[in-house]
Order: sequence, then C-alpha cells, then structure tokens
Amino acid sequence: MPLEFWTRWPAGGFPYREPSTRPRQVINTGGRLVLLAVVAWGTFSSGRFTGWAAVVAAGWMAQAAALLAGFYVAARARRLWPALACAAGLLLVAALANDGGAGTLAGVLWAGLGIVALVRLPLAAGVAVAGAALASYALMNGEPLVAGLTTAAGLGLLGYLLRLDAEARGTQRRLLEQERAARAAEAESAALGERARIAREIHDVLAHSLSAQLVHLEAARLMLDGGAERAQVRERVVAARRMAQEGLAETRQALSALRGELTPVGDFLAELTDRERAALAVEGVPRPLPAEAALAVRRVAQEAVTNARKHAPGSRVTVRLAYLPAAVELEVRNTGPARGATPEGLADSGSGYGLLGMRERAELLGGELTAGPEDGGWRVLLRVPA
Repeated sequence: MPLEFWTRWPAGGFPYREPSTRPRQVINTGGRLVLLAVVAWGTFSSGRFTGWAAVVAAGWMAQAAALLAGFYVAARARRLWPALACAAGLLLVAALANDGGAGTLAGVLWAGLGIVALVRLPLAAGVAVAGAALASYALMNGEPLVAGLTTAAGLGLLGYLLRLDAEARGTQRRLLEQERAARAAEAESAALGERARIAREIHDVLAHSLSAQLVHLEAARLMLDGGAERAQVRERVVAARRMAQEGLAETRQALSALRGELTPVGDFLAELTDRERAALAVEGVPRPLPAEAALAVRRVAQEAVTNARKHAPGSRVTVRLAYLPAAVELEVRNTGPARGATPEGLADSGSGYGLLGMRERAELLGGELTAGPEDGGWRVLLRVPA
C-alpha cells in the first residue's frame, strides 16, 4: 500500500466536521455523563477507595478526562505529536489505575483509547496506539487470555469500521461542498452572462434611438448656421421628436425581448426599412426563428442601418434576409455618402462598441459576422444557426 495510506489523516476529521446540532449536543453530553457515572460507580462502589485512596482515584479520573480532552483537541487540529503524548499519558494513567485496583477505569481507558485512536489518528499511529491499548486490555484486565484477546480484536475491528464510516461521511461532505461551490460558480457565470446580454440590449436600443435623434438635430443646427428656412429646420426637429418616440417604443420592445416576447423578424425589418427608406429583400421560405437568433438579426439590422445613416448620409441602403436550410443570413449594404453630405460630425457620435457588440452576438450563437468596405460603400453580413 502507498505510504500516504498509512500517514494521511482521516477524511472525517477537521476541517470536515459535521455541524453540531442541538440533539447531537444533547446525545454527546448525555453519553459522556453516563459513561462518567458508570466509571465512578464501578470505581467507588466496592468501598476499596476511602480517604486519601479516594482522592487518588478521583485524581486518576480527572487526569484521564484532561488527557482525553487534549487528545481530541490535538487530533482535531491534526497535530500528531501532542496527540501521541496525550495517548501515552492515558496509557500511563490506565496502568496506574489498574495497579491501584481501579480496574473499571483502566478497562474503559484502554478500550476507549483503542477505538478512538483508530478513528482519529493517521492509520500508522492509530494502529500503534490501539495495539498498545488493546494489548494492555487483553493482558491486564483479569479475564482469561483468549477472552481478552477476542474482546480486544472485536474492539479493534469496531474502531476500524468507525474510521471507515467517518472517512465516508467526510468524503461525502467534501463532495457536497465542492458541488455547492460549482453551483455557485455556475450561478455567478450565468448572472454575468445575463448582465452582458442586458448591456448589449441597452447599448443597441440607445445607440439606434439617440444617434438617429442626433442626426436630425445636427442637421437642424447646420441648417440654422446656413440660414435655411424655418420650415426646413422645423421638419428636422419634428423628425428628432419622432425618433425619440420611436426610441421609447424600441425600449419597450427590448424589454419584451428580454422576456422572450418578440415580433416576427420579417415584420420588424419591414417596419425598419420603411422608416429608414431602405430596400428590403427576403429570400427563402420565412419560418419562426429561435429567440436568440431573431434578436441578433434585429439588433444587427438596427446597428448596421444606424451606422449607414451616421457615416454615409444620403446613401442607398439595402437589406437582404435569407432563410437558409440550417441558418439565417442578414446582409446590409450601403453606397457611399451622397455628394455634399458631411458625415464627419455625425460619425463622431458613436461609442465604437456597436461593431464589437454585433460580432459578440454572432459568436455567442455559433455564427459569424463580417463587416468592411465594398464597392465604395459598406457591407455587413451576419449568419447564425437557426
């Protein structure tokens, strides 16, 4: 057997002790008091100990109690040498008590130490201490040798079985604690994932709504600086107001999306392209999409159209939705900015998180997103399993 088998402390000891409940405390305390009463009755009932002899016998009992408490404390703290010192002291007290005529006290100490040493100490030390205690019990308790050896063997077997039971319970408690820690880590990971999802929703809704308002307000400012007619400026302000109303509606839609209540993707894209004066093409047979895939298509379409409006004002935007056999594909294209348009001031309004957020959405679903210049304009292509 490996050396660790003989030298490791039992798994049922410190720090994997069972929590002490009220009934357990009552039983433990009551059992110790009963054992003390039995030992005291067996020692003093014969009338052998009177006067100073009774004081000496009481001293043996007090020393045994103190050494036993020290043994438990040292074993619980996994301090081998202090535990062995207490065990040696108990063997000495038992021998003195037996020589002095306190056979009951000596027998209880030998038998108890033989069992407890196997349960509490590393196996090598426990076997040595238990062997010394049980051999003393078998040879010095006054019983026939065969009967004493048989009793000692039974006590040793009982101690080893109790050790195995304590190790099994300790291992079970350790596995339970590991399972609880794993569940706590999973819950924390799920909470962080949900926070990231909510952050993406907030960004996508606010970026789409606020940037649209900024476009119209910036256009109104440029018109005022250029001396435009009041009606033209008013038209831009009214458009910004309409965008604010639409932003509130999109916020409600985002809340519905977080609850799993989504309108069909096709209807949403039809409304988006109609509002933004973009062209929409649908390929394949429309079908219901999983909630996460549908949400990704909606948000990528919003972000791509918003970016086209910010960076290429006046450009022609086309949106294509294709239902593939095992996926759904969204493509948003726009031409270059119209002649005379000034995208610089509007382009600076973004946070730079939009493209990263779109790519994160695709990767989380096992899909992909590509975005880059093409034919003087810009192309965004999303493909996710669905």
